[in-house]
This record gives sequence, structure tokens and C-alpha cells, in this order.
Amino acid sequence: MCGIAGLMTRDGSAPADSVLDGLAKALAHRGPDGEGRHVSGNTGLVQTRLAIIDLATGDQPIYGPGGDTGPALIANAEFYNYVELRAEMPDADFRTNSDCEPPLHLYLRHGDQFADYLRGMYALAIHDPEAGRLVLARDPFGIKPLYYVAGDEGFAFASELQALVAAGLVGAELRPDGRDELLQLHFTTGDTTPLQGVQRVLPGETLIVENGEIVERHLVSALSSQAPRGEGEDAALKQLDAVFEDAVNIHQRSDVPYGMFLSGGIDSSALLAMMARLNPEPVQAFTVGFPGTDAGDERNHARAVANAVGAEHVEVEFVEEDFWKSLPHVAAAMDDPAADYAVLPTYKLAAEAAGAGLKVVLSGEGSDELFAGYGRYRRAGRPRLLGGRAAWTRGTLQELGLLRKPSNHWRDGIAATESELSPDWSRLQAAQAVDCAHWLPNDLLTKLDRCLMAHGVEGRVPFLDRTLAKFAFCLPDRLKTRRGLGKWLLRRWLEMHLPVARPMSPKRGFTVPVNQWIAHEGKRLGPLMAAQPGIIEACDPGAVANLFNGLGEGSDKRLGQAAWTLLYFALWHRRHILGAEPLGEVFGTLSQPA
Repeated sequence: MCGIAGLMTRDGSAPADSVLDGLAKALAHRGPDGEGRHVSGNTGLVQTRLAIIDLATGDQPIYGPGGDTGPALIANAEFYNYVELRAEMPDADFRTNSDCEPPLHLYLRHGDQFADYLRGMYALAIHDPEAGRLVLARDPFGIKPLYYVAGDEGFAFASELQALVAAGLVGAELRPDGRDELLQLHFTTGDTTPLQGVQRVLPGETLIVENGEIVERHLVSALSSQAPRGEGEDAALKQLDAVFEDAVNIHQRSDVPYGMFLSGGIDSSALLAMMARLNPEPVQAFTVGFPGTDAGDERNHARAVANAVGAEHVEVEFVEEDFWKSLPHVAAAMDDPAADYAVLPTYKLAAEAAGAGLKVVLSGEGSDELFAGYGRYRRAGRPRLLGGRAAWTRGTLQELGLLRKPSNHWRDGIAATESELSPDWSRLQAAQAVDCAHWLPNDLLTKLDRCLMAHGVEGRVPFLDRTLAKFAFCLPDRLKTRRGLGKWLLRRWLEMHLPVARPMSPKRGFTVPVNQWIAHEGKRLGPLMAAQPGIIEACDPGAVANLFNGLGEGSDKRLGQAAWTLLYFALWHRRHILGAEPLGEVFGTLSQPA
């Protein structure tokens, strides 16, 4: 896994070395194992490498026929079907053993449709000097990030939007609509980011750029347009076992040590059960707990699950001191912000995994979205007369009297997707598809990418394998939700293969006690928060001070969530809009002049 970036100028001039240097420096944390560069004509590419597969010959850029004067590829990717792709192209002149070389040969054979053949997570760039084009592509679920700026001087791209700012390619100007989305949803939607002028390459999108301008777009959909299938439970269980084993097996292709994150939930327990089946050695499994708080501590249950399969279980404590110390650094790592409190334990787990010598961690993201684990899916699947309703209809700060100018447009991105859904999908599938378009790539997967890459660790998500995802999404609704439970078929599979996981217990949910910790220091935070530039721009400072001053044990949970959202946003704004580096813990950072 790596960081990639580049620039194609409009006027035909060579990209400035200073710009390429700035991009590489800003992405160095994503690739501590080396740096590669390609400059040809009006195009320059840089890559910082985290070596996972083909440690000896896998340096990038990777060149096709013609050597360094021909097509060049850089990628932040794992192409899990690279073994099969090589076998299908016996006449190709492969020069490395890298998983990233087959996509270049696919491009040379299939042109713009090369992404149709890829199975993996990726953000890549191909410079084809003969055709005078730059090609960007991102995997269908948006597991790997890719951002771009299209300006008067040309077209620039990078794995992280902060790199585009650091290299001087765009200013750190906050987009008000993006801020409104973030404060209400905890993430932003679609191809627009919170920064003015910076856009995302959409999940599954391929862009063709010529002379610094986008001239074509192609899209590979993550989800099947088919209506739910009608197979019975027994047949579906057999299919699930086969596709799940295949997905986990190829996600373990690695030339470096790997482990996994284990919570007390269905997804990671199922993942551990399959990894234990496939690995002769004990699997390293990392679990976080919150001692001394009112949050459910999953370590006892996770320990029992790990012991049942002989895993090497590593238990990690996250305490209140960790919260105050780490939050400014987490907000700094999340340049594309997601105000999801799970960023906190994910960041610490990544540090623990890196400290244990791991470069790869498998995680359960995507299972809830594809097997229908959230309660909002069951509500969405019901008729309105029986309590059914759309998701994402109430914002975090809505009607709390905190915002200067409350906006009615923070849900527009989600509404636009809802209007374009396949008419063949069930209500349940429609709700899943909305989450796969927005919440999954722009919250959950962004969180996993930034928190792990900040520590030089690659995160892999087997549930988002294209074959497994297609199978799960097209299951009949009755095999997704039943008896008030989501993920029915996955629960049944786990009941057969690891019953100690107690898969038929109600979903407990994963919580981080941020409300409790913030309430402990609410009166100290109140005046600091009211003085933050980002808060002053968006909110009534007096109302914000009153919010924090009034927090205490037993406070309304919604008020606690509002306080968390504003605290996260204030720290993010200081770093990514004002350019201020974190200075120690939360209070020291907030106390410094902006």
C-alpha cells in the first residue's frame, strides 16, 4: 500500500520539481519503504511505497514496453487476482512479480475498460505518453482514496487531499456546504470534499485526462442491479462458505506478516473463524477495550472467541488519557474528515499492530452494509404505515440552536442518490446502496485508511471483495433480516462454524465513551470551544459554551454527540484550514493562538 500523486500541465511544460517534491513529502507516511518518480513531457508522477508484495522487484513506477519512455503506472493498491491475471496473459512481458504490473498490461490490451478485470482495492494512475493521456482509476467501493484538482495550470491528483494543499496546488478554503454536511452527517457525500476545488475520484470511476483536462469518465459499479434472488437458506449457506473462503484466502496474499482486528461482533468473529481455517499458524487478533467507562467492554467476549480458535489475542486498553492525548493527532491524520468516534480506537489499534511488526491487518468493514446489519435497514424495509422511514433524515446538530445559519441542504447528496436507485431493488437493497455510495467510502473506509496509513499499516476488507459483495447484496431480504436481527445468513454461518461467538444475540453495537469523557471536562472546554475560529464561523459561540458547560453525568446523549462533533471539527479546522500543527493534547492545542 502506498501514496500516489502527480500533475499534468495544460501548457505542455514539465511539472516543477518543487511541486513533485511537495507531494512526495506530504505522502511519505503512506510509503516508508521507498519513493519512485516518473517525469515525461507535461506529466509527473510520484509514489511512496509500503512494500507488501514483491519486496525485491516491485518498486514503482512500473513500466510497460519501451521501458521508461513507454506507459508508466503507479498505484496505491492490492490486486488480489494478480496471480490469475498473470496466468491469463501468458504472452505478456512481465518484468516484476508485483501485483501492480498486471493492470498495466490490461490497460494495453483493453484500453479504458481495463478496470473491469480487476479484483482488489486500488487507486492508480497510468501515464500513456504516446496517447498523451493520464488515466486514473479507483476501486468500486472506494476502499482506497484518490483526490484531484483541475485548475488553470493543469490537473493534479493525490492519495490524500492534504498533499494537494501542502504542494501549493490548492488553497485550504473550507466549502460551507461541505462543513454543513460534516456537522450534520459526520462525513461528506459524493465527489465534493470539504475543501473548495478538491474533488474525489468516485468509487469505481476511471478518468481520462488529456492536456490537463478530463475528457472521459467510465464507471464500474460495486453493486449488482439485480433484484434479490430467491434461493433457500441451505443452498445460500453453502454458497456463502465458498465465496467467503475464497475472499479471505486471496486477501491474505502477502509477503509480510498480517493479523486482524477483532471486536465482539459478528463480522470480525466470522473473519477470524475463516482466517483460523486457512492459516496453519495462530492468527494475531487485536481487540480494544474501554475500562472504567459505561461503554460495553468487548474484550472478554473477544477473548473467548480468540481462544476457541487458538488465536494469539492482543488486548489494548483505550482510556480517557488516550482520548485527550490522541484526538488532535487523529484529527490531523483525517484530512478528509469523518467525525466517527471509532477513529480513536482504530488509530491506537493501528499503532499497536505496527508495534507488533505487522504491515497488513484484515478488518470487518462492509459486512453491515452488504449483509444488512444496521437497524435502519429493517426500518427502511418496512412500509411507512408500519414505521418504515428513510435513513439519514436527522442531523446531529439539527434543531439544537447551535448553528448561525442552519442549512436545509446537508442531505442533498444522499437525496440525489436515492432518486437514482435501481427500480428492481427492494427497499432494503435501496437503503444498503445509499450507504455503499456515501457512508461506507467517506466515513468507514476513510477512517480505516487514514488511521492505519498514519502508522504504515495496510487495512484490508474481505467483505468488500467483488465476488462476495455481489453474492451478499443479491440475497433475498429474508436471508438478511429475520426475527428482528440483521445479517441473518452470516449469523447462521457463524453459528455453524464458531458457536462460542453467540451470533444469535442481538447486535450490541460498538461505542466509544466520548460523551462521558467530554462531560468530565465540559466546563473547561466551554470557553475554549467558543473561541475556536471554526466554531465562531459556523456556530453561535454562546450556545456552544452553554452546551459544553451544561454537560454532565446523565446528559442527553444527543447533546453529547453534538459536543463530540464540534470538538472534532474544531481540531480538524485548526489543522487543515488554519494550518496549525497539533500541540500536545486537546487543551494545549485549543489554547494556542490560531
